[in-house]
Amino acid sequence: MALAIFDLDNTLINGDSDHSWGEFLLARKLVDEQAYRHQNDQFYQDYQSASLDIDAYLRFALQPLTQYSPSDLAQLHKDFMREYIEPIMLPKAKQLLTEHRERGDYLLIITATNGFITRPIAAHLEVDEILATDPELKNGRYTGGYLGTPCFGAGKVTNLKLWLDKHNQDLDGSYFYSDSINDLPLLEQVPHPVAVNPDARLAAVARERNWPILDLHEQP
Repeated sequence: MALAIFDLDNTLINGDSDHSWGEFLLARKLVDEQAYRHQNDQFYQDYQSASLDIDAYLRFALQPLTQYSPSDLAQLHKDFMREYIEPIMLPKAKQLLTEHRERGDYLLIITATNGFITRPIAAHLEVDEILATDPELKNGRYTGGYLGTPCFGAGKVTNLKLWLDKHNQDLDGSYFYSDSINDLPLLEQVPHPVAVNPDARLAAVARERNWPILDLHEQP
């Protein structure tokens, strides 16, 4: 069984679910308009420029989860999926998942975006498993903290190695699909790295190393 590993944001979906969650909170007037929008946009720019302070970002992103009950958050997420995520699903990405599934590959999403946001998206995409940065829960409420190593940059490699050891798996024959230069550490670990609608820096690396470059925005 080979692993088919996928980044989520701007890879399997045409947008960033983390930033979109912030836009959803703003639209619902659940966070302070001016301060939150500025920080949300700035962190997204930092991510795109590969200068993100992941710990600072996670403290910012997870804090709103502490304000609501699990039932309230579940309803908010259903609305978020319907209004923000389903419209940016990519038919060609679903086709790619189907191709790997039919080959008998194990489908794994690995994402820096926290698990509250991404686990329902992974379920919608019917992948086998997701590795994400998981928020901390105590007594059924989110604390604003997170568990373990953030699943970001080299942290994706760390989390994947832990998963491989736990499941007695390896990377033989594996693929990793990503759009971002932030994922270069993991792209360098797999025998089949694929750049998907890559940012400028990843596109340059992919051309230099003769990695495939895939456009999932096209109609299948």
